[in-house]
Amino acid sequence: MAKRSSLSIRIVEGKNLPAKDITGSSDPYCIVKVDNEPIIRTATVWKTLCPFWGEEYQVHLPPAFHAVAFYVMDEDALSRDDVIGKVCLTRDTLAAHPKGFSGWAHLTEVDPDEEVQGEIHLRLEVVPGPRARRLLRCSVLEARDLAPKDRNGASDPFVRVRYSGRTQETSIVKKSRYPRWNEMFEFELEEGAAEALCVEAWDWDLVSRNDFLGKVVFNVQKLCAAQKEEGWFRLQPDQSKNRRGEGNLGSLQLEVRLRDETVLPSGCYQPLVQLLCREVKLGTQGPGQLIALIEETTSTECRQDVATNLLKLFLGQGLAKDFLDLLFQLELGRTSEANTLFRSNSLASKSMESFLKVAGMRYLHGVLGPIIDKVFEEKKYVELDPSKVEVKDVGCSGLHRPQTEAEVLEQSAQTLRAHLAALLSALSRSVRACPAVVRATFRQLFRRVRERFPSAQHENVPFIAVTSFLCLRFVSPAIMAPKLFHLRERHADARTSRTLLLLAKAVQNVGNMDTPASRAKEAWMEPLQPTVRQGVAQLKDFITKLVDIEEKEELGLQRALSLQAPPVKEGPLFIHRTKGKGPLMSSFKKLHFSLTTEALSFAKTPNSKCVNELNQWLSALRKVSIGNPGLLGSYHPGVFRGDKWSCCHQKDKSDLGCDKTRSRVTLQEWNDPLDHDLEAQLIYRHLLGVEPALREKHRELSAGTEAGSVLTGPGGAPEDPLAQLLQVLRDLQEAHRSSPASSPPSEPSCLLELQT
Repeated sequence: MAKRSSLSIRIVEGKNLPAKDITGSSDPYCIVKVDNEPIIRTATVWKTLCPFWGEEYQVHLPPAFHAVAFYVMDEDALSRDDVIGKVCLTRDTLAAHPKGFSGWAHLTEVDPDEEVQGEIHLRLEVVPGPRARRLLRCSVLEARDLAPKDRNGASDPFVRVRYSGRTQETSIVKKSRYPRWNEMFEFELEEGAAEALCVEAWDWDLVSRNDFLGKVVFNVQKLCAAQKEEGWFRLQPDQSKNRRGEGNLGSLQLEVRLRDETVLPSGCYQPLVQLLCREVKLGTQGPGQLIALIEETTSTECRQDVATNLLKLFLGQGLAKDFLDLLFQLELGRTSEANTLFRSNSLASKSMESFLKVAGMRYLHGVLGPIIDKVFEEKKYVELDPSKVEVKDVGCSGLHRPQTEAEVLEQSAQTLRAHLAALLSALSRSVRACPAVVRATFRQLFRRVRERFPSAQHENVPFIAVTSFLCLRFVSPAIMAPKLFHLRERHADARTSRTLLLLAKAVQNVGNMDTPASRAKEAWMEPLQPTVRQGVAQLKDFITKLVDIEEKEELGLQRALSLQAPPVKEGPLFIHRTKGKGPLMSSFKKLHFSLTTEALSFAKTPNSKCVNELNQWLSALRKVSIGNPGLLGSYHPGVFRGDKWSCCHQKDKSDLGCDKTRSRVTLQEWNDPLDHDLEAQLIYRHLLGVEPALREKHRELSAGTEAGSVLTGPGGAPEDPLAQLLQVLRDLQEAHRSSPASSPPSEPSCLLELQT
């Protein structure tokens, strides 16, 4: 059993930010930290005080995390980036909003005394002293993960212990964030004294004032009752100073939702998984049609989450194609007009969107990546709408005269025709590159639609059904927002965004098979019509080849794919080599690494660049190490150089690590390994929420039998799948009730009361 927490984060936009550049503007981006660990960096939005990001992230993190903070920064090319302000949401704040925190939050000034991190190891005792007095003994043992306050990336920490007007200090440990002191201090206790014991960590500076690293405050009366306590205590910020004024640094619009799940052992979910899998295998001929009932009882607002969870569950069971085929049949069964097919936000549409992102993202990158890169590199001014043409933005032609509106429109059409033709050509050549399971799913979709609409007047409907997902819900959204599909690290500027939008519109027209309705919407797209018509023929030919996959070939391709563990993360890393002492004896080598669930390999490849490279690699490594039985409990974050560890200065090379090994935070990405138990738990949680509706539906279906009676099989189990589902939900609910309490561990021990 495990307690798992996740955060759904959407960084929407900022407004009224202060100007940090001499131009009267800023270049803002956001850094997201969980307990002072940076995990996310958004793209920079240039030259604006009201940036729009619209970036979404799913983050998995330890249940005992304390806060998530959003820092708005101003990027500078020549100097250190400026901090504009921050928004901090504690775990308690997020837990108080079950449906998520959503809205505008004022940025507050970043106070260095509140930017603390790390833990300190203390032993506190009440012991007999001279003359029948009692002594309060405080042993300062060590600290870990302290904030780096010096330019060398470390600190020079010492500890100050204060009680009843007396102050004592430890020695200073130079250049370490993992110091060990092992020093003891004693204070005389007075009867009935209500004084608090304060332990403060500081960074020593020779010239400037010492930097505050954090503190822990203890209730001495509770300590006297406990007599002795020892443990690691989280350092707290200094909040004794008056709060500075808020509201003058602008605001940040956020959507943040915390979800805590207690995941039971795999065996507990098997009845639920087997029941759902059996229903999918039976298809629409099954007696209960549970999938249809789940769709019927699922609200629009949570349909995307449910679709994703079901899709991942069946993908792990090898039934993704069968699950989607069942949804296709259900939607076709209730659709009478061909032009409305798969146009709603049904469970079929949402599940297919999730399926393409999970199974087809690498394919999308191969087809679309080069075209997107070219659009970003060219940065041409492109516009087809005469009412929006701005001749002055184009500059001069080769004859040193301003271009006319007609010339701008013609050049724009030529540019878009070239991009569209290149995309369609790349798509036409990509049949064999398309994953086998995607091809097989499109084949089923094509066949089902053709069976439902067999007449000659509906000849294009099967093709449009495929393109409604491939073009309208996958390729076109990726063209309009390449950052959100991991095609680019930065958002497009205004000029590039317009080019991408027009290209996406053209792809939509091709995907709609150039219907009169699509042409009538925006007549100024007419210059692209020759390429669109040619593209329709190319696309139909591509789809014909795409769905022409025999069962034997599909199984062969699937078997070949299953022999290779899919990469969890791949890209370049710098390898640091030290040949001796001194800065000139160090060198860096760049190698291309590939991480799968089975191995970490590397090779020489061309250079590439990624803004979040380090965090993405750490996230990927943590994911594949979850099931490692030999995972160490502690490690040294530094290196053994000369005769000691650089992090904690210990001289024994085999010494236990000075920092604890922890999974910390991982980012959810499209190529993550599947977590079957978590998906089953999320499906159970959803079904539990709609259980009253399922019970009501069961009463309606059972109206023909005796009141309250349920048909049972030989073993006494209900034969009706819906009745079986309700029984499975009751069993899982009972399993959760009988499981040990899974609330996040409190820090520190309950015998000690932290005061701030």
